[in-house]
Parts: sequence; structure tokens; C-alpha cells
Amino acid sequence: MIDGKRQVIWSAEFHPFRLPSPDLWRDVLQKLKASGFNTVALYFDWGYHSPKQDVYDFTGIRDMDRVLTMAQEEGLYVITRAGPYVNAELSRGGFPGWLVNQRGRARTDDPAYMAAADEWLTRIDAIIARHQINNGGSVILHQIENELALTTPAQRRYMNHLYAKARADGLTIPLFHNDQGRNGYWVPESSKVANVVHGPNDLYAFDGYPGGTCTVQGKPTRGSAAPDWGYYGPGGAKGGASASPDTPAFLAEFGGGWFDYWGSNGGYECNAIQRGKRFQRVFYGTNLANGIDIHSVYMGYGGTSWGWLPAPVVFTSYDYGSAISEARELRPKAEEMKQLGGLIATVPDLAGMVPAGAAVASSPNVQVYHDRNPESDARFLMVTHKPSNGTTDDRFTITADLPDGRYTFPATEPMRLNGFDAKWLVAGVNVGGQRLVYSTSELQAALAADGGDLMLLYGRAGESGETVLRYTSAPQVRVLDGQATSLFDAAKGDLRLTYPHAGRAVVRIEGGGRTPLTLVLADEAEGARYWRQGPALVRGPALLRSAVAKGGTLALTGDTREETPLELWTPAALRSVTWNGASVALKPTAIGSRVATRPLAGPAPVTLPALTWRSAYGSPEAQPGFDDSRWQVAEGKPYASITARPDGQPNLSMDAYGFHDGDVWYRGRFTGTPDAKQLALFYGAGGSGMLQVWVDGQFVGQNELPAGLPRPITTGGARFDLPAGAQASGEHVISVMVRNNGHNWDLDSDDFHKEARGLISASLEAPGGRSFAIPIAWKIQGKAGGEDLPDPARGPANTGGQYGERMGWHLPGFDDAKWQAAATTVQPGTTWYRSRFTLAMPKGQDATVAVAFGDTASPRSVAKYRASIFVNGWNMGQFIAHVGPQRVFPIPEGILNHRGPNSIALAVISDGAPGDVLEPVKLVTLRNVRGGVSVSPVAAPTRPDQLIQEK
Repeated sequence: MIDGKRQVIWSAEFHPFRLPSPDLWRDVLQKLKASGFNTVALYFDWGYHSPKQDVYDFTGIRDMDRVLTMAQEEGLYVITRAGPYVNAELSRGGFPGWLVNQRGRARTDDPAYMAAADEWLTRIDAIIARHQINNGGSVILHQIENELALTTPAQRRYMNHLYAKARADGLTIPLFHNDQGRNGYWVPESSKVANVVHGPNDLYAFDGYPGGTCTVQGKPTRGSAAPDWGYYGPGGAKGGASASPDTPAFLAEFGGGWFDYWGSNGGYECNAIQRGKRFQRVFYGTNLANGIDIHSVYMGYGGTSWGWLPAPVVFTSYDYGSAISEARELRPKAEEMKQLGGLIATVPDLAGMVPAGAAVASSPNVQVYHDRNPESDARFLMVTHKPSNGTTDDRFTITADLPDGRYTFPATEPMRLNGFDAKWLVAGVNVGGQRLVYSTSELQAALAADGGDLMLLYGRAGESGETVLRYTSAPQVRVLDGQATSLFDAAKGDLRLTYPHAGRAVVRIEGGGRTPLTLVLADEAEGARYWRQGPALVRGPALLRSAVAKGGTLALTGDTREETPLELWTPAALRSVTWNGASVALKPTAIGSRVATRPLAGPAPVTLPALTWRSAYGSPEAQPGFDDSRWQVAEGKPYASITARPDGQPNLSMDAYGFHDGDVWYRGRFTGTPDAKQLALFYGAGGSGMLQVWVDGQFVGQNELPAGLPRPITTGGARFDLPAGAQASGEHVISVMVRNNGHNWDLDSDDFHKEARGLISASLEAPGGRSFAIPIAWKIQGKAGGEDLPDPARGPANTGGQYGERMGWHLPGFDDAKWQAAATTVQPGTTWYRSRFTLAMPKGQDATVAVAFGDTASPRSVAKYRASIFVNGWNMGQFIAHVGPQRVFPIPEGILNHRGPNSIALAVISDGAPGDVLEPVKLVTLRNVRGGVSVSPVAAPTRPDQLIQEK
């Protein structure tokens, strides 16, 4: 209950750190609101804000005050999820890099770990506390830990500490933990349920991702039926017998898609279908019928794991198959979410419903969940196949005792459930001044204005609909558009309307003891064209962002994909209308609406320039004469990794030396001997990570870790034959570059995030693999400055230890005038490519531009290379040509200057073999609309001299 009023909390997840353009946070929040959500769930990434212990940044792209303010301004409640551990397919699960060097076990009451966690919590809690609903904000719930399955006494003490810490920091809203599945971990102490693990939190929440997968071929499967995690499941209690029947049923994460992995065939579009239209009808509707009144979809917008944010299990794109794509496009599944969200907003009686008496379907292949509101007796009838993943074509009626009497309905033509589908029906509901006895159409929106009511109902195209309304006497019925018939039962006071769902019908009903009613009866596609915002119901645009009345003017903002008619219903007092600030001339229609005399303009075409390249070799560290005098000596640092290393080996782990993200270089020196035939290396590099090796400047090979899921191989060993010159007496130099593709998460609370990255061991071997005691003296260099960031605006995830990164070659202000035209062959190692171009996007348009590599129809290529993509100095992802699947990389406006100069720098790693060269690279447009939000360039350094830490 909020302010004494019961609410269904209908939420979707959004990660601000996966969209490094703060102005676009508002775009996503507006799209979530327009898609029917009343709440947004926000994860916060501890490591994103803290490059070094006791150093925190909440400015620029890390301004969490700003995103919470935006959410409130857009009319959204907020669920905050601040960790300390969040998982979220992030490197280290959101822990900062410096935490890897702690010996104490994370996610326990180890004093060093809890002191570190308190550093973070003190700062993020202070921000959240200011935005609590009790302090005038819109934050209503707060998560204190995520998916902590193990329940040792040390973890219980840790959970007690987190709860007490949140309260001490001024968080007065309900606190919860998110269980990884409905296991009964950390059920509130107040619960009397046995065989669960009790905890200090106020609410029990869990997550679930049921419903099938996508095959290797990219085909969706339906998998299991929708689970009954509530009233209709085992035990019959809200939350089920194994969970928490004494607290509101709470799904903190429910599958809105699924993440994709290195080496797949590209599953995001498949996931958008598999957990898309119809899946949402069946699964989300089943959750609602089961009394799960706090429900959050993961993800609502997935975004981009830019830079070195991603864990080894995922690549750059975190599109997730969400309702809003990575390119910020509303997918078709968003239309279905808008219709369900519209029902929840229109019928507040859905909050707090409990099972009602049986509602019997005439077909054995159909089941009906029948719920009632204990206070108003309003009904919700959720209709699915039996089981719900059935795909048959069935016709049926329903018999039920409803608030207005016992009915078998429809009275005319039976309902139809054709294929994998569900219906969200309501009965015995007061909507405005009307009494809806029942309807076989689904209720999407209602509007009360000028002493009358408007209702929008919809159904599947080609199916018949039946709606019954209650009156004290026979009303006057006029069909203003389309087809409909009516029959009044004077004994009951029931007015029955029958009609086909075909385009749109409009019916006007007056008299009968009620205020006038206009019914818009639409098929599903027609219903999706309507938006209910503010004091208006609007038909037409691709997106309605806002509808604000001021004086006699209604100001509409939104997007159009093409030239679009505009129709709206509003109070008569709103005489004038503007669209994105421009006045719109209107004329009345015969059905009571007003239409624009001219259509809304669509976007102008976008023309993108071709890219031309200059290049330079970027692995001077491979040469024996390279000056590494300022590099750190790799030897005696304390070792905190869980990865065992052979006795006698120095600590080579990159983290021990303050290098936590991206690439790291090692240079080792040894004295030559005739037995030095091979070099054996053991290393950690994350999913699809790799290393390259040179001896005395001669490339001796590379090794790559294989892609895979659900846990990719993240460490590996390799042996390299040494060149003959390495057996000569004197000093020899080994150069090794390790590509670290992220630290493991800590999902099982086993310190898996402390698995070593970089070299773990290195030894010279004689023929037959026999090691011998020739020491190798190592030095190490990663990102410039290590934990002391020379570029705090872009933050710790932006760069690694490539020479070009340390020298600022990725920045737009770098002078590449002396570079050569791009070569068609490359040396082993890293070659940098730079291109400059200018964009001139039409004003008032929102386009998503992407960088595309080679044949975008194929998930991988024959050429073997990888490229880090820097746009105006921002690392917007990693492309691995021969692993895939991602070949197209969206670049958000703000990072990309849509109306001015830009630069792209590519750090391309290759073995130098013929054909292993950069494929054609181009700019492509993924979406283009007229509208959008105002976006400013994201401020960050542009001059290399601000970043250079070595000469």
C-alpha cells in the first residue's frame, strides 16, 4: 500500500551504467512509462563508481541523483538494488577491481570485506535516502543483497549487518533480498513458515526465468508451461508453501529475455520472440493471477556492456531481447506490455486480489484463473490453455458466479483461444461511471472527461467480442463507426453488445441511469496504436512520451517513424494542442474525437559518411629494446587469488598491481641456455580471452580460450616453441600481452571473482616438457595510472593496457597526421586504425547509428582478429570476428556527436596471418524517428596529454 492505496507494482529493470549518455536515461524512462510500467528497478554497480578503495565518483555518467530525479519526474516509482553484489552479468558481479585483492571472503561478515562494503553503502545509501517516497521522492523498495544462496552463520551475520546498515543510513522503506529461484532463502523473521531460511529483511523476493530457450539455430522453443508461483501452486498460499505467504508476493526479476554469450549464433532477436508477444500474455498474466502484485521484468531495457563492464559470460551487447532494444527501439512485445500495463492502471482493483470461486471453461483444453478483490468484489479472469503452453485452436464458453450474477458467456458466438495465447478479462468492475458486468474483449484504457466516459477494449483480429454493461433502464445505443449489435435485458438491466474484432468500431451509449459512454472496440493491432497519457487518449504516433495540460492547451511529445495521422480524445476545455512544441490544427469527428487536419511529419532520411582510415602499429612492447624502466616489477605483491600457482613462481596476477580491466603487458628477461626450447604459460583471461607472445621481438604465437556457456573456460595453458636464438647465451626478452575479457561473477559466493587474471605462471622447458630452474624476471604494465585514473570522466572500464590507450591514441584530439593510409596486411600484435567524420543529423530527430563490421548477416567470419571500438574516446565494445556473434555496435547519441565532428579508433589484434585483417567497417542506421529527447555531448577529456603516464 502506498499512501493508503493498494498498488500493483509493475516494474521493469534498467541499468544506467549500460547507457553512458545521461540525457538518454530520460528517453528510456519515458519509454518504460509509455509501455505500461509504473515502476523502474535500478541496479547500481559498485565498481563503476570506485576505481580505488575510498575513491568514489557520482558525477557525469555516474550521477545517480540525476537518474532518480528523472524517474520521479517521469512518474515512475523506483526499486533500488545497490548490492554490494548485484551479478547482472558484470565483471566481478559489480564488485570493484580493488576488492579482488582482499584475502577475506566476500559476501560474509569478514571484517575487511564488510568495511569495504560499508564504504560503498554509506555513499549510495545517502543518495537513495534522499529520493525515498517518505522524503518526497519515488523510491519505494530497496534490495540489500542479491541471490545469496549459501546460508552460513557468517552470511547470516553479514545479512544482519546489511539490514542494520541500511536503516542506520536512513533507509526507512521496506528492504528485501532477491532469492535466486523460489528457494525460501532469507524469508522475513516474521514468517512462521518452516523449512526456509529466515533473514532480517522485510520482504521475501525471488527471481525466475521459465518458459523455454532459443536453439542453436536461433529458433524459439516454448518449453514449460507458466509456473503457478502463488495462489494456484503447491500449498495454495501467496508465494507458495516453500516461500513467504505472510508477505506480498514479489518477483524481483522475471524473464523479459535472456543474455547472449560469446560464440553463439546471435540470440537476442530470438529471445525477443521467445519471451515476447504471447509469452508475456501467458506468463505475466499467470503471475498476476497468482497474486504476484510486485513484479519486475528483467530487462526492460538491456543496453550496452561498454568498455570492460561485461563478465566473461557475455559480450558487449546486453540487448537481452528486451521490450526496448539496445538501439532504444520499441519492439512489438512492448505493445503487449502497454496493453497489460493499461489494464493494471485502469482497474486498480487488481491489487490485492485473491482466488474466487471456480470459473469453468467448456473446453477441457482451456483453464480459467478466477480472482476477486476482497473489498470491491471486482473480478479478474485469466484464460490460458491447459497446460498454458498448449497450442491448439479451441472454442469455449465460461460459466462463473460473477458479482452481477451467474453467467455462461459469451451468450452468442464462443470465445476462441488459438495457439499459444492468453486472455486478460475483467468482470464486475466499475470504470468511471460505468458498470462492466463482463467482456470477452480485453480492457486497455479508460478516460473520464466532460461528464462522460471512454473505454478502449480490444481482441484478436477475426474473433468476435461480447461486452455486457449494467443499466437501470434501457439506454440509447448508436454505432458511430464499424459494426456492432446490442440487446437489452430489462429483467437484469444488462446491455449486451456483440461485434467483430476487425479494425475499429465505435459505439456511443447514453441514458439508462449512467453518464454517457463511448466504447472503442478494436482488434489487437488497432489497439496498439493508442496511448493513454495525462488527460488524453491518443491514436497514431509510434510513441507518446507525455501529454501535459496547461491552461487550455494540451502539449503532446512523442515520436513518429513515418508520416502519421493524429487522433485524440481530451476534455473540451483543452481547445488547442501542440506536438513537440508545434501547434496542431484539429477538426472534430463524428465519433467524438478530434483529428489533426494534416498528418504528423515523419523523419527525414539519414545520410551517413563512408569511413576512411589511417593506421599505425601499436605493439612496441614486443621489441627487445622497448623502454620498460617505469613498469612495475612483478614479484612480491601479496597473493589473494583463489587460483593456485606453482611453488616458486612470483605473483604475476594483474590485479595485484592495480590493473583490473582490459589488456596487460608483461616483459620477462632470462639468460639463454641450450635447453631453453619451450615457454609454458598458464594464464587467466575470461571468456574468449587470449594472449600473444614474442621472444626477442620475434612473434612465437598466440593462444585463445574457447567460447561457451553457461560458464566459459576462463583460464588456460599454452606452450610455445622458442626461436633458436633464445638458446644463445646472454639476456633474452619475452613479451606477453594478455587480453582479459572480464572477471568471473561471484554468484555462488565462492570468491570465484578472485580467479587470477593475466599470467599465473611461466616457465622455460627443455625438450619433453621438463622444466628447469632458469628464472624469468618479470615487469608488468596495464592501464595508464592503474587505479589512479587519468580519465575519471570515462572511468575504470574504459581502457586497458594497450600502448595506444596509454598514449591516448583512442582520443578524438590525438594527432594522427603522421600515420599511414590503412595497410592491407598487418603485423602480429595490435594495429590501430583511426577515422574522422562529421555528422549532420536533421534537428528534431532521434536516430541510432552503429558501427558495423564485414558481413553483418553472419555471426562470425573466417578472418581471425579482434577489435576494441573507441568512439570519441569511449570504448563502446569488443568485436571478435571469428567468435561472434555481435557485428553491429550501437553508439548512443551523446557519445556520438550527431551534429558535428567525430572520431573512431579501432585497436585491432591479429596474429598477422594472411587474411586475418580488418574487414570493411561502416556506419549504419538502426532506427530513425522524428522526436526524441534533447541530448548533449557527454563531457570527457579529448587531449592525449591529459592521459599520458609514460614516455
